[in-house]
Amino acid sequence: MIRLICILFLVVFLVNTSVGQESPPPKLSWKVNRINLGTLLEEEGPQNSTFVYTLIQGSKFAVEEVQTDCGCTTVSYSEDTLQLEQSEMISVRFDPSAATGFFSKLVVVRGGQGQVQDSLFVEGIAIPYPVDLDRNYPVKLGQIGLRLRKINMGEVFDNEPKQKYLEFFNAGSSPLTKSSFRAQTPSFIRIEQVQELVRPKERGLLKISYDASQRVELGTVVDKIGISWSSNELEMLELEVLANLFDYFAPIKREELDLVPQLLLDEKIVDLGEISSKEVQRKSVTLTNLGKEKLEFRKLQGNCACLLLELPVNELYPGETTALTLVFDPQGRKGIDQRNIYLFTNDPVNPVQLLVLKSRIK
Repeated sequence: MIRLICILFLVVFLVNTSVGQESPPPKLSWKVNRINLGTLLEEEGPQNSTFVYTLIQGSKFAVEEVQTDCGCTTVSYSEDTLQLEQSEMISVRFDPSAATGFFSKLVVVRGGQGQVQDSLFVEGIAIPYPVDLDRNYPVKLGQIGLRLRKINMGEVFDNEPKQKYLEFFNAGSSPLTKSSFRAQTPSFIRIEQVQELVRPKERGLLKISYDASQRVELGTVVDKIGISWSSNELEMLELEVLANLFDYFAPIKREELDLVPQLLLDEKIVDLGEISSKEVQRKSVTLTNLGKEKLEFRKLQGNCACLLLELPVNELYPGETTALTLVFDPQGRKGIDQRNIYLFTNDPVNPVQLLVLKSRIK
């Protein structure tokens, strides 16, 4: 009996020891798991991306399967076994002819006997080759064709420049070289040709970089720029660059929320009801700083010349209030009307607040 108990104890001990010595499940560290290919022209052909990974946990690992969500994406990878702290790569090839506009393709990597399932993404903007050149490029300067004369940069923050690509078509008989490209822009806008050479009947890209930190302005702005190619003796083509400029505020900790400036509007939608088009309307909205630091009003912006904004102060100390007066002239207007007012402040949680003025004009 004693011998049997000893044998059972030994078996349990060996089993526990074996379990304790099992290696942890494999874990991969990816250098990046999302690659943005930027703007791709269909005629540029398939584009390659490389994802590098390292085994940071587990004694060994091997890729068993890689799946994609589209036939336009193909992959190649090594099936060799990876040892701890060794690295390998997966190559992803994307064909832009299978996409239009923004794309985000999913690649799922499985391995380690089903213990690993990681997701990778290949993103960008694909522009198909145009069927009707005249229709697709109505803005022309000599041999150059553009889709639009206005370039919308969208939201631009002052912590880093924002980039966008502008497509153009070479409809002439001479190539357009990168070295011959010329641009007339303000200091905060830079523009350059991406390709070294754009041959006749081919498309090219212009990279536009907008640095809001050099633009002392907030809200919606419009700037004029000019582009040309000196080698082709073209006159300047004038374009407009639109942008919505904002201050950047770094994320703050939860315990700091009550310490920073906080703008409170006593109402965010002001309804004037039914009004006459012959009478100027005045309405006041109370603004309060609920924070414990000084609140600064950096800009007030309305969406109509018919609206006048009167603010007696540019800053509010903690606990202070003031009145923003809205002066609306409805002359020449009729029916349901809505005016948007944007308040730009140094409130890091809500740096831009929207105030809506509604009315029914008879």
